[in-house]
This record gives sequence, C-alpha cells and structure tokens, in this order.
Amino acid sequence: MNARILTLAVTLLLGVVIAMVPENTTKRYKLTASDMITEVRDGSEIISPEDLAHWIITKDPSIQIIDVRSPDEFATYHLTNAFNIPIADILNDDYVDILDQGVKMNVFYSNGTMYSHQAWMVLRQLGYENNYVLQGGLNYWFESILSPKAPSIYSSDEEIAKYDFKKGASEYFGGGGAEIQATAPATNTNKPVIKRKKAKKAPAGGC
Repeated sequence: MNARILTLAVTLLLGVVIAMVPENTTKRYKLTASDMITEVRDGSEIISPEDLAHWIITKDPSIQIIDVRSPDEFATYHLTNAFNIPIADILNDDYVDILDQGVKMNVFYSNGTMYSHQAWMVLRQLGYENNYVLQGGLNYWFESILSPKAPSIYSSDEEIAKYDFKKGASEYFGGGGAEIQATAPATNTNKPVIKRKKAKKAPAGGC
C-alpha cells in the first residue's frame, strides 16, 4: 500500500473512530493523525495467527484475547479463552482496567480487521499501550490455522515446519488437522515487550 492510499485509509478510519466518542467524554486524544499513520505503516500492532495459536496452545498467561464483535457473533463462535468487549462498548469505563494496563497484552480480533483496528486506534490515541490486532481476523485464522494449505514438494524446510505447526494447531483447535504435535514452535515466539504502566502518585498531604 503506497503512502497516499495509506494516509487516506487511516484518515477515513480516524473519522469513524472519532465519531464513536461521545461528545461529553472527558478523554483526550494524545496522538495525531500523522502519528497514527506512522504507527500503522510500521505494522507493529499486528499479531500473526501462528504466533497467537502458539501462545494459546502453550497457555501463555500474559495474553488476553478480546473479541470486539457483537455478543451474538461471540456466542456463535469465538477463539479459545477470548472474552467479549463489543466495539460499541470499547470506551465504557467498566473496561478501562482491562484495556489500559501494564501486566498483559491484549489481542483484538473481529471477522476481518476493521472493527479490531478501530478499537486499537481509538485506544492508541488515548495513549493506551499493550493492545494489538490479530492479522486478518477470524477470516484469516480459519484459512491459516484451521485449514492450512500443504506446501509444495519444493518448499523450504522452514515452510514445511510452519505447515507442520499449523496442522498440529488445526488438530488442537478442532479444525480436523492431522495428528502433528501442536506444541511445535511457531513462526515467531518473541512477544512484544509489555510496557509497564506507571503507578499513580499518592495524593500529597494528609490529616
């Protein structure tokens, strides 16, 4: 995606995000549209399905998976251990301690990536850290993890190892893959560093 198209796409998405915020909100944005374009271009908010599958299989305690779809969609199907915060409720004060914290990393997903990126954008503008987006959403999860395509006979050892992992993950998540060890290493098991949230200062004075 060239810079002009990226700028237009991010600007349009920011318009949607800003429209989500109530007029009487006390929250203030900390990043400009230019800042957001830089971050989106870098792609550091994206988590691959392979990495997320590995973290789920190994029961990594530092991961929180957040489904931003509707409650009905969530009830029909959701990823293992995910919980539901619909995009319409993303600014609800009840969820601040989940979304703005420095202990775990949140991975948002929706069917594609539009709603999950909206959630990430509005929270990133508010200065929240440790929030990420599942690459391709559930659509790509089904394609990459639950129904992986076999590599060709000319594929590299790395590509074959990736496929073996995906087949094992497919079996683990009930996608009908062959009996391959699901604990095989993923593409990249190095998680982004969790940025610790600064502790609030106690009020001065006293009685």
